[in-house]
Amino acid sequence: MISRTQRTFSPPVMAASRWLDGVSFPPERPLINVCQAAPVDPPPEPLRQAIAEAALTNDAAHLYGPDLGLPALRAALAGKWQRSYGGEIGGNQVAITSGCNQAFAAAIMALTDEGDEVILPSPWYFNHRMWLDMCGVGTIALSTGPDMLPDPQEAAALITPRTRAMAIVSPNNPAGVEYPPELLRALFDVCRAAGIKLILDETYRDFHAASGAPHDLFTDPDWHDTLIQLYSFSKAYRLTGHRVGAMTAAQPFLSEVEKVIDAVTICPNQLGQIAALWGLENLDQWLAGERAEILDRRAAIEEGLPKIASSGWELKGLGAYFAYFQHPFDMPADELAPWLVREHGVLLLPATMFRAEGDPRGQRELRVAFANLDRAGIGRFYDRLAEIPG
Repeated sequence: MISRTQRTFSPPVMAASRWLDGVSFPPERPLINVCQAAPVDPPPEPLRQAIAEAALTNDAAHLYGPDLGLPALRAALAGKWQRSYGGEIGGNQVAITSGCNQAFAAAIMALTDEGDEVILPSPWYFNHRMWLDMCGVGTIALSTGPDMLPDPQEAAALITPRTRAMAIVSPNNPAGVEYPPELLRALFDVCRAAGIKLILDETYRDFHAASGAPHDLFTDPDWHDTLIQLYSFSKAYRLTGHRVGAMTAAQPFLSEVEKVIDAVTICPNQLGQIAALWGLENLDQWLAGERAEILDRRAAIEEGLPKIASSGWELKGLGAYFAYFQHPFDMPADELAPWLVREHGVLLLPATMFRAEGDPRGQRELRVAFANLDRAGIGRFYDRLAEIPG
């Protein structure tokens, strides 16, 4: 017998961290860790003070709350989406979840049965694939082109009577690319025509290069018949350990999602929700500064590329927290990545963790989570890669 968890692979970031076992790094040449896309700094001090005050003075912060989240936070996020995207979005169309991963998991539980299928562009976010595996839901790989973007016609051709949804991440994890508004609209139209859902994971939307709305899907008066949008407060306000995410979808659908949340966590973290609400109400200017810094680091990735491009490296995708490279070596990526730790002090992930087993593209590609490197760190990262003999 094979259990549900045995159907899938080990968590990639945890697996990669084991490559560090027994490896030491001299002080003058420390490890460059571009493995995980999560802030390493704590929330800004005013937000930490708000959390501390709530912990000390708000007794309700230590009790169970509503399954779908605090009404004030749901309403505030609905208001932010209306201002950002246009369209009509009510607080009853927003659910707060224990991180964006739970939002995806709950959406899949509410949409699918064993034997159903979900379309994922390849390369995909590994936790999405892991959850589908554990649910007994088939992952249908949607190929992406040289620009790391899918073709809507190819997506439409993959839909079968078993297909329940297509799941998109934009800005993308792992490839970094930002899906153009017209592509998102085309994928939305494909899903609507087929009667399936478009799950749009916008975890990294706060670091999008475009200053305006990244799409117009919420302006459709019937957006809720097709769109399920996911979001994370973790990246925006550095609340990774508090586990606060969100889902925006049709209110009747959220009633199904409520069953999942009640059975797993009962409610989202109360202190985390209080922090997220405080952030929405007070940290717009601070978040704009965070976005500007990430965009500058993205520019540094582009500017430093000539250091390694002459050796055959190609930058396939770039955006938000991620750069996605094709490497020039004969060594396959799943061997190259641990070798880079031992020989050059660089920890990153091979694309074999983001593509189907046996897909040859996975052996040529690497994901770099650059958001925690400043410009100088990005320069040192490129210097390390440039040292590798051809």
